[in-house]
Amino acid sequence: QVQLMESGGGLVQTGGSLRLSCAASGSVFRINTMAWHRQAPGKQRELVASITRGGRLNYADFVKGRFTISRDNAENTVYLQMNMLKPEDTAVYYCYAGVSISPYGYWGQGTQVTVSS
Repeated sequence: QVQLMESGGGLVQTGGSLRLSCAASGSVFRINTMAWHRQAPGKQRELVASITRGGRLNYADFVKGRFTISRDNAENTVYLQMNMLKPEDTAVYYCYAGVSISPYGYWGQGTQVTVSS
């Protein structure tokens, strides 16, 4: 079992920055990919960024150049540095941890990010 604890959400102004953190605990040796997804009201959940254990990165087009995902394997933590935030970034952001032995991963509880005009 893997537990994910998220932090860092909040209210920021357009153009501001925010850093999200997700700390994993439990069977962390099984974690391969970690990722951030987001879901705005009335919309489907969408991938924001992902990173493998070895550091392979993937970003959604709408955040390229603004967001940076990173992870500290020793601390079992993944981060999402969000810069140049836009109102369109307003959503609940969810941490995800994929494991190599199963197609089913683990989700955090979500943290609200609100960007004002």
